[in-house]
Amino acid sequence: MAGKEIEKLTKLISKLPSLGTRSSRRIVLQLLKKKEVLLLPLIEALNEVAANVKTCEICGNYDTQSPCSVCASDKRENGIICVVQDVADLWAMERVSLFKGKYHVLGGVLSALDGIAPEDLNIESLLCRVRKDDVKEVVLALPATVDGQITSHYLLSRLREEDVRVTTLAQGIPMGAELDYMDEGTLQLALNSRRQL
Repeated sequence: MAGKEIEKLTKLISKLPSLGTRSSRRIVLQLLKKKEVLLLPLIEALNEVAANVKTCEICGNYDTQSPCSVCASDKRENGIICVVQDVADLWAMERVSLFKGKYHVLGGVLSALDGIAPEDLNIESLLCRVRKDDVKEVVLALPATVDGQITSHYLLSRLREEDVRVTTLAQGIPMGAELDYMDEGTLQLALNSRRQL
């Protein structure tokens, strides 16, 4: 159907999340049709990212500097750290611009099935930050999955040894949702997390 170079590009793009072979072909076609406007600037941007992006030595975020712009900012609160599973979660939190503290990327969650143990995650560096930076609160913003909850409980047990308040994001039924569309886990979490009005 196409040359080996085009097929190679299509296969690489299809490896990106949420993209299959058909979507990849449509993307490749657009890139080829708009070579000057899309393809060449994309190649330049990819080369710049590959050459310049670093992992923040403090929190694990991606940036062109280390410490990253969040960790280096003097406008952020030093006494509060939001713990997230991945950089994508950090970026999601930043998108809403409500959290004014700093972050810590764990790099995953504990999972017996996947063989991910505490030493595979950035837990020790979190504990060092809590001690060294005089952190007053740690917000656990981990997924509401079994592995996310296990990780939260493990972190809570480790953070109990420190003089720090540990909180978690509210979880349960989202605003505007109807009960008959909620799964059992969400309903149970919402019931267990109920509060007095």
